Amino acid sequence: MKDDLGHPCGLDRPAQRVVSLVPSLTESIALTRPEALIGATDWCTHPADLDVVRVRGTKNPDRKAIAALRPDLVLANREENRELDVRRLREAGIPVWVTVIETVEEACTSLRRLFVEGLKWDVPEWLDEVERIWLGPLPLIRARVAIPIWRDPWMVVGSRTFTGDLARRLGLDNAFGEHAERYPHVDLADIDRPDIDVVLLPDEPYVFSADDGPEAFHSTRTMLVPGRALTWYGPSLLDPHAELAIRLG
Repeated sequence: MKDDLGHPCGLDRPAQRVVSLVPSLTESIALTRPEALIGATDWCTHPADLDVVRVRGTKNPDRKAIAALRPDLVLANREENRELDVRRLREAGIPVWVTVIETVEEACTSLRRLFVEGLKWDVPEWLDEVERIWLGPLPLIRARVAIPIWRDPWMVVGSRTFTGDLARRLGLDNAFGEHAERYPHVDLADIDRPDIDVVLLPDEPYVFSADDGPEAFHSTRTMLVPGRALTWYGPSLLDPHAELAIRLG
């Protein structure tokens, strides 16, 4: 079997010991087969009662700690994890499955392949439900939005991103969806302008809050939203469709 980057990563039996370096994938494994999850990053916050060995962050995983756990498979993502760490783990003889996810449909396809081909498990029922909710006809556009992910300097969601595609499937027109870059730097004036209906301020990767973010805007309405609802894929996709639709009115 090969991961999303085409790297051979075959197991001869179902995975029994899994380390996840991606919060979304950690939640996916924990909900599906919690006894198999033995390690995760410090950023893996769901489920709330997750009790596994922590192996530092997504960008600086403790490779020695991972090796000591003797995992059957380590889960990574092209965008969230460094190629260097993936390569070093593989050089140490540890199988690593890398996902590539830039759309909701890719998330569903990638997760299905991960469970069936990578982990050699059955497809979980929650994934079938995610596909039913998200992969239907696109809704009518209900609002034009901007989605900052950082400030000082300001950065927003641009083209070819999972978050941008999720927004589109919620009926939101990303004002920077046609930008050449995936996460372009912009001036505040490019976001705070009358033709944008609402600026969505998530709490990750930058932690926008009631006191940090909304005060910068004068022309455009802002809305604080859970970052998990916009950026995570997996079981989290069962929640934001209804939650964000209600909050957007």
